[in-house]
Amino acid sequence: MAMLGKRRPRRERSGVSGLQGRQAPQSAPGRQGGADGTAGVIIERLAHDGRGLAHDAAGKALFVEGGLPGERVEVAVHRTRKRFDEAHLREVLQASPERAEPPCPHYARCGGCDLQHLEVAAQRRHKQTVLRELLARQGVEVPDEMGLLAGASDGYRRRARLGVKVDAEGGVHLGFRARHSHRLVDIEQCTILVPELGALLAPLHQQVASLSAPRQVGHLELLDSDQGPVLVVRQLKPHGEDRGRWEAFAAGHALHLAWLVGRESPRLEWLTPAPALSCRVPTAAGASAMGELTLGFAPGDFLQANAEVNRQLVSTALQWLTDLEGVTLLDLFAGVGNFSLPLASAGASVTAVEGSPAMVERLAGNVQRNADARALRVEPRQADLAQAGTVARLLDEVGPEVVVLDPPREGAEPAVLALAAARVPRVLYVACDPATLARDAARLVHGGYRVTRAAVADMFVHTSHLESMLLFELPGEGQRRQGASPDG
Repeated sequence: MAMLGKRRPRRERSGVSGLQGRQAPQSAPGRQGGADGTAGVIIERLAHDGRGLAHDAAGKALFVEGGLPGERVEVAVHRTRKRFDEAHLREVLQASPERAEPPCPHYARCGGCDLQHLEVAAQRRHKQTVLRELLARQGVEVPDEMGLLAGASDGYRRRARLGVKVDAEGGVHLGFRARHSHRLVDIEQCTILVPELGALLAPLHQQVASLSAPRQVGHLELLDSDQGPVLVVRQLKPHGEDRGRWEAFAAGHALHLAWLVGRESPRLEWLTPAPALSCRVPTAAGASAMGELTLGFAPGDFLQANAEVNRQLVSTALQWLTDLEGVTLLDLFAGVGNFSLPLASAGASVTAVEGSPAMVERLAGNVQRNADARALRVEPRQADLAQAGTVARLLDEVGPEVVVLDPPREGAEPAVLALAAARVPRVLYVACDPATLARDAARLVHGGYRVTRAAVADMFVHTSHLESMLLFELPGEGQRRQGASPDG
């Protein structure tokens, strides 16, 4: 799951091609046996969402949570569908050598980390396979060698949302959603949160339980920054007594605290002195003595959850997009400048376009903040990038040699339609959803591009969610500029 405490990403209908044409009888919920009459079923492979794929004695497909390829397992069906069933493990009869002991005590109940039972190296190979298969279905070929951008397998997550619920008996529950449920699982430790945030879980549970009006707390947002941990309380209605309790909590735990107050049009109000929050990203080699740029942001701005993998994304973009000195570059979905400023530090003249006016303002401030390191040629703009006409006008006006795309989960279909027509020499696409990436990649390939570089970014270790980055080039353009084979 990409966002802890938020709804799971939508799954593909099957996760494996060919199931739509499979006709099989309905099977009743309960224990299932294999087609060979022996106990249990054999897990044949992993579906794209990380579940094991098997077939029951009647040949009907089973998607088994927690099953790994090659394992013989006993399962129970918990949801029957027309062409396939969904099941969970009762017992592992013959385990895969890649099976791992989940490091988190909440693994069996929490809906966050759904792949902790699989060794981390195998998780990452699975994600590379998924990306390659989804692209292949759309007729998109990728280089034989696919990169992997990865960091630590625990203590990596710098932001999370905690749900809060008060039950009928007045008991306070604080944590993440259970699997297949809106019910909260009480969490007092989390192996993937950065230690500074993980240390707050147990005290936060006690804090919310001590409030006079805990039902007025909708959720809690945790965020780590260069200035230390940040807590944002979603406060549905102001409460003076609880405000004082929160201020004391912030003082006792040395954190920055705000609450988002109101039901209809909530406003952010700092209960501690308002901090100038920031994080750091790499710069082009030699562009700064420190080798880093500082990006200011505010709660609610988009910020990648895994700081180390984000740094690798930026560094890889700088490596792939060589020879940027004097190049005109258009950065779409620019946010607060995560890619815009590092690429400008390499000498590019960047037009950075973002839909949120507040983030455009912070992007402009970040250009000024880093001006001492090097004169950065970045022009921030606000525009609705969901409109193909808007992107076409930007392409016509800017005339970029390189376009960078870092869209939300919905992808960037209007933008790639305009790009395919404009034939910009190089397009770097950073994706947080492989299915929409595959759709958009097909548009570019049909427009004459080919993928010359590809990498999976393991932004969310222990989950089936994957992010990726692809470099598209028009034949001849990239090779002429780089002076080398695109696969070299």
